[in-house]
Amino acid sequence: MNKTIRRASVFVLLLVFALLVRATWVQFYEGQALADDKDNRRNAIELYSEPLGNIVVGGEAVTGSAPMKSGDLAYRRTYTDGPLYAAVTGYSSQAFGATQLEGIYRDLLDGTDNRLKSVLDTVTNKRSDPGNVITTIDPDVQKAAYDALGDKKGAAVAIDPTTGKILAVVSTPSYDPSRITTGDSAAWEQLTKDSEKPMTNRALRQPLPPGSTFKLVVAAAALEDGLYSSVDDRTVSPDPYSLPLSSDNLTNENPNAPCENASIRVALQYSCNNVFGKMAVDLGQDKVRAMAEKFGFNDDEQDVPVRAYESVYPSDMDDAQTALSGIGQFDVTATPLQMAMVSAAIANDGKLVSPHMVSQITDSSGDVLQDYDDNASTEEIVSSSTAEQLQSAMQTVVEDGTGTNAQIPGATVGGKTGTAQHGENNSKTPYAWFTSYGKADGKEVAVAVVVEQSDAARSEVSGNGLAAPVAQAVMEAALR
Repeated sequence: MNKTIRRASVFVLLLVFALLVRATWVQFYEGQALADDKDNRRNAIELYSEPLGNIVVGGEAVTGSAPMKSGDLAYRRTYTDGPLYAAVTGYSSQAFGATQLEGIYRDLLDGTDNRLKSVLDTVTNKRSDPGNVITTIDPDVQKAAYDALGDKKGAAVAIDPTTGKILAVVSTPSYDPSRITTGDSAAWEQLTKDSEKPMTNRALRQPLPPGSTFKLVVAAAALEDGLYSSVDDRTVSPDPYSLPLSSDNLTNENPNAPCENASIRVALQYSCNNVFGKMAVDLGQDKVRAMAEKFGFNDDEQDVPVRAYESVYPSDMDDAQTALSGIGQFDVTATPLQMAMVSAAIANDGKLVSPHMVSQITDSSGDVLQDYDDNASTEEIVSSSTAEQLQSAMQTVVEDGTGTNAQIPGATVGGKTGTAQHGENNSKTPYAWFTSYGKADGKEVAVAVVVEQSDAARSEVSGNGLAAPVAQAVMEAALR
């Protein structure tokens, strides 16, 4: 063989080898990437070729699958009482993906979770029958929260303090996930551009200044630290309190309230800013932060199993800023979930059971794949003595303080109001908060409510006026 032919043969062999390498790369690497690409239409065709599994509330499925009348997709996702449960289910859309429980358990709901596979499924690579998600949501409590919020912009969370089960997660205004399941771009644009942000889960994913509800955290820190031994000890709290390093004074909403040197009980009853501002400074920001973090603040991995946005107690404050943080202002933020956790721990004798809104996941036959109720962890946040004192002080708030609208005949109710200022120079309508617990006939519930906006005049915006009635309705439904 002459040199020219030999060189040509080697070159051709190299080209063939390069083609084989490239084909192998495309098949085993880029092929998988293409298969996983969110814009690959075949994925949607496969996903919606069979009915999906369901999300279950109170023993009834609140999701479903309906046959498509046209197009290349066999089924579409449907929702029963979609706006009522949107903050729980999220959506599963042929074009826009999946969120909330729909997104977290997508593999389970579409039958691709390996835990669903039988031996035959593994051998044949057949898609398994889908599983189901069993939630902890109580339909009566959920509806009570949704109805009580009505046309207000806000959110509510209810937790069973003894088990950590989340009984309600409501965000208003809401939306119907059924509108976007088939990829309706006009509906998607209308929802995503709506200034009211109906697709935002305010209960879990919108931290706001908690205002005076945060005073419970400061009170817990003071009692646990020994700064005060009892909620009935008189504090050293001038009224007004001159903010350190500042010419400003910390005053109270009610100038006639007995806030000078008031005890923790009286200071919670009348929501005395001077008491808790000075208390935060006396403790120091590090001790307040340590207590806040025990309750769940500054946790950027708070999964229920939907990941809640981090509630924040800030760092590197001066004393004036620390005082403002003591009344839930400055840069303190919290979700309704977080403030419900504060009341839940206090109501449960100082122990916080990890909150969760999924009880079990099952296969199509109902066999349990994972039980979240049995695996809920419990952490002691404060001593039982501190919790008992705070429960008593919160009851005073409801019985004869700023939270009287939360009273329920025949039930023991404790709570704390909050009215959080925001905007430049506090120019915007305040947020109305209420966090509480209720006990009756062996049942318990902890509830937090925030109302961002309502039809009430600014002068009428208060935790007791707007948020407490919502909490009262939710607690009443849970304690029936």
